[in-house]
Amino acid sequence: MPSQIDTCFAALSDPTRRAVVERLVAGPASVSDLAAPHDIALPTFMRHLRVLENCGLVRSIKKGRVRTCHIEAAPLMEVQGWLEWQRTVWEQRLDQLAALAEGIEGNTQ
Repeated sequence: MPSQIDTCFAALSDPTRRAVVERLVAGPASVSDLAAPHDIALPTFMRHLRVLENCGLVRSIKKGRVRTCHIEAAPLMEVQGWLEWQRTVWEQRLDQLAALAEGIEGNTQ
């Protein structure tokens, strides 16, 4: 079974879904407001929302005839933590590579 990070990355791999997340960071919005900037049919847009809800990035509440969507920060924080860990690992590797290159360069002079 995929982890939450896996499902979040899969969900965020689509530009429409990334745009929805970016919009919801500014605050809650109705489905119609979220769908408006996208040139796709509403049922197709709803499938994008379902993907975001299934991975936990978005939560929606229906009140009357209006469905309002909200961002959920916890999955984004988990992704951010993983990315920060990866950045640290790669910075250490690049530092080691730079030190190795300096050592080789110093031996050839």
